[in-house]
Parts: sequence; structure tokens; C-alpha cells
Amino acid sequence: MKKNLWLLAIAQGLFLTNNVILIAINGLVGLRLAPASWMATLPVMAYVVGGALSTGLVARSQQRWGRRVSFLLGLAVAFVTALLCAFALSVGSFWLLVAGTLIAGYYSANGQLYRFAAGELAPPSFREKAVSLVLAGGLIGAVLGPNLANHTRDTLAAPFLGSYLALAVVALIAMAVMAAVRFPAEPVRSSSAGSGRTLGEIVREPVFIVATLGAALGYGVMNLLMAATPLAMDVCGMPFSDAALVLEWHVIGMFAPGFFTGHLIKRFGVLNVMGTGVLLNGACIAIALSGQDLHHFVIGLFLLGAGWNFLFTGSTTLAMTAYRPEEKDKAQAAINLAVFATMALTSFASGALVTTQGWTLLNLGSVVPVALMGVALAWLAVRQCTAVEAAR
Repeated sequence: MKKNLWLLAIAQGLFLTNNVILIAINGLVGLRLAPASWMATLPVMAYVVGGALSTGLVARSQQRWGRRVSFLLGLAVAFVTALLCAFALSVGSFWLLVAGTLIAGYYSANGQLYRFAAGELAPPSFREKAVSLVLAGGLIGAVLGPNLANHTRDTLAAPFLGSYLALAVVALIAMAVMAAVRFPAEPVRSSSAGSGRTLGEIVREPVFIVATLGAALGYGVMNLLMAATPLAMDVCGMPFSDAALVLEWHVIGMFAPGFFTGHLIKRFGVLNVMGTGVLLNGACIAIALSGQDLHHFVIGLFLLGAGWNFLFTGSTTLAMTAYRPEEKDKAQAAINLAVFATMALTSFASGALVTTQGWTLLNLGSVVPVALMGVALAWLAVRQCTAVEAAR
């Protein structure tokens, strides 16, 4: 079990390396190639939209061929689309770049299931720690992603062409790692159990609602601010090396807590940990509104990453209590669809807002989803307390 979890953690790290590089460079490459500046983050949005459109297809492939084959197929797509994006940049085609990142979304939809696969590799008593440990593998992406983007930026004639080619190599390495993971056999489904409850019944569960909101809004706020950060820093006249540093600390904040988030959930409860994530998001916004120097970006984005970790790990753990084993494919697909839909909206909004309205207004707008998440957690906590009192 531990060997498989560590391999999956490495695959998670390489997946995040891909994501960090795409976030770091796609907005800047898009700004260079796009017909209008407000379209700069369309390649980022296309990656997310591609993920949303692929959730159903990925769920079916997981159900038909199992985790390992489906994950390897996603990595093959990552390799091909990295080469396609490199070609688009070399010929100066903005819309081909958008198409490449759209197709790459299939890999993203696969990668979003790594955390659920981690929970299935461990016994129920170790599930929170397994999810947390695999998410902690994202530290690889925290260090490798920004540095790889920075060091490959000018290796070839066109800026960032080498970065896209580096992503193709990362995909090949990840394929070798994933091929070594041994996933448990799919549980035998009796004819009486069928496919479980309908999706409509599952999504009406209060626990499922809050778990989905936590994953979607946590990712949405993080994506809104993270995707806009390289553009905001460019407007402030800061070099790309500074943006790479900020993204490195942001991703460290996202995944370093993974070594202990599972322990915190076991000790203090999942809702308390998710509530702490909401408070950390609020602190990030407060720091971002207090100034636009390098230290404001570094500290703010680090807190944003830590807040995401608490919300996302907590949401994943909470979600796994809301559905039965035979319902996992459709339930996980529904959660990921909500996540990708929110990310698609925020990916577009981040570029449009930061280039037309500025960094301050972007952060003020982030208060709304953060507050909504806080209200949802309080609502579920009250419901659970009421149910406990009624059972006495």
C-alpha cells in the first residue's frame, strides 16, 4: 500500500508540475498571441473547460478499463498536447494554442481523480492520511514547475517554447511512474446493488452539497487569484523570475500541509479544518488588498495555497462519506464537473478583470465565494448538531 501511495504521490507531483507551468506561461503566451489583451487567459480557461467536458468520458473510461489504464491514457494525451502547444507557439497561432490546451483538459480530468484513487488504496482508518499524503506529492510541482518554466523560458528562439517541450518530457516520466502503480481490483457489484442511487439522489445529500461546494469554490478562488498573478506582477513591472518565485511558494502552500492535514482532520474534524481553510483565504485577500510589493504577493499566495489545501483535502474526505462504492464513478464525475465549471469561469474572469479592472477589484470579488463557503460549512455543522441532539 505504501509503495503505491508514494508512486501515486509522485504522479500527483508531476501532474501539478504540468498545471503550474501551464498557469505560469499560458497567460503570458496568450497575452503575446491574443488578438486582444482581455483574451490573454483564454488558453488557461480552455484547459479547464477541456477538463469539464472530459469528466463524463473519463468516468466511463475509469469504469470500463480501471484506474491504471485510464490514467495512462490521460498522460498520453498530456504528451501529445504539449507538443501541439509547442507547435502553436512556434507558428504564432493563438487559436491552435487554445485548442491544444482544450484537449489537454482530458489529462486534467484524469489527474483530478488521483486523490480519490489514494483513498481506495488505503483501509478506511487511513483514508484521510492517504488522500493528504498523495496531495502532498504536489510539492514536486511546487519546486519543479516554476523553476522548470523559468529555466526553459529562453532556451529556444520563441519565449516559453522550451517550456512546452519540457512538459512533454514530464508526461513521459509520469507514464513510467503510473505504470508501476498497482491499483486494487474493482469491487464486484451484485445485481441487487446495481449502480446504487441515482445521481439526483446523491447530489441532494447535505454532506455531498457542502463537499462539492468546498472543492469547487476552494479551487475557484485559488484559480481566480493564481491565474491572474503573473499578469498582475507583469503590470507592476516585476520580472518573470519574481512571478516564478511567487508561484513556487503558492504551490508549497498548497501541498506542504498535506503531510499533516490528514492528522488534523482526524483530531479536530473535517468541518473545522475546512473552516480554517476559509479563514486562510480571507487572510490572503486582506494581504493582497494591503499592497502590491513582492512580499504581498508571496505571503498572500502562500496563504491562498494553504487555504486551498485545507478546503480541498477536507472536501475530498467529506465527499467519500456521501456515496457508496458502486456510486463512486458518477459521484466523483459530478464533483469534478462542478470544480472544472467553476475553474473555467474563474480562469476567464481572472484575465478579463485583472487587465480591465485591476488586481484590487479582483480580490474584492473573491470575498463573495469565500463568504458563501463559510455559510455552507456553518449550515452543515448546525444540521449535524441538530441530528445528534435529536438522536439522544
